[in-house]
Amino acid sequence: MKARIIPIVRSVRTTLPPGRDLVAPPEGELLDLRQRRVRDLRISVTDRCNFRCVYCMPKEIFDDDYAFLPRSKLLSFEEIMRVARIFVDQGVEKIRLTGGEPLLRKHIENLIEQLAQLPVEITLTTNGSLLRKKARALKDAGLHRVTVSLDGIDDAVFKRMNDVDYAVADVLDGIAAAAEVGLAPIKVNCVVKRGANDDQILPLARHFRGSGHILRFIEYMDVGSSNGWRMDEVVPSAEVVARIHAEFPLQAVDANYLGEVAERWRYADGGGEIGVISSVTQAFCATCTRIRLSTEGQLYTCLFAQSGHDLRAMLRQGAGDEAMRREIAAVWRGRDDRYSEIRTAATILPGSKVEMSYIGG
Repeated sequence: MKARIIPIVRSVRTTLPPGRDLVAPPEGELLDLRQRRVRDLRISVTDRCNFRCVYCMPKEIFDDDYAFLPRSKLLSFEEIMRVARIFVDQGVEKIRLTGGEPLLRKHIENLIEQLAQLPVEITLTTNGSLLRKKARALKDAGLHRVTVSLDGIDDAVFKRMNDVDYAVADVLDGIAAAAEVGLAPIKVNCVVKRGANDDQILPLARHFRGSGHILRFIEYMDVGSSNGWRMDEVVPSAEVVARIHAEFPLQAVDANYLGEVAERWRYADGGGEIGVISSVTQAFCATCTRIRLSTEGQLYTCLFAQSGHDLRAMLRQGAGDEAMRREIAAVWRGRDDRYSEIRTAATILPGSKVEMSYIGG
């Protein structure tokens, strides 16, 4: 079977994938102005990270003098749980904990234990450096899966990307620990930046092929305003697929569900699966089902948002659940975001977008 290779041109996914008709949501679920339902809630639990990745928290900005949020500004676990419960009542099926680096939040397993009481999938994205210490506690608390960031398999490249001298072995050991306790299937994410780590595409594919883990390549995005993003540093996902296909033939795989951001591919010889996330060259705004809660309780309807909606003030001023529910519903029903479909020089303005380290990836 010949693999389907996407042409290396910019395109926009403005319609649903074949066979993926958008059906009316069950009673209680929400639709936005573009008829997208809310399915995924991403919760950032800290704005701090022990890495200084060049595409997310460049050291020249996030230095020793950078003012991170004081603890009093962060949502408490009880506040997070309250918001999460309201979202689940309105159709959310998956909650992902992010950061910063979420494993830096003290007693994160206590939050997971609370969230695990809800009828949803609980996942977490991490740089993997603390997974060896935390994996068992996370699993015992009720975490279902982890996604681990790894931007190169060569130590020199990886250290250049994380910019704090963490070794690849630290992350691989964390992945092994997660696998040992059953936090699977493990997804391994690599943000690809041309001239920085695009030479790691094939080495990463070779390393994880046959491992049972799902390697995914993410196009370098203009999230936030501090990473100096340029279009010529984007490696289109089609190019990533073509490079791997030349050595290991690939076959296209259907999406697991409507709104899945990764386009799936499997090795033709049964060596496992990879994915590509193409928010620059093949926008998937039309099926986006994600909403994000920031570390200090701002609700964002797009990863590229310029402003959020303050839920913390409502929580701390004594608003009841019904008032919170109405506010959340109004935010989603008023949502019209499609940044990646309309990305132009005019939309990429310095200082205009929330940083990924604050909102979560």
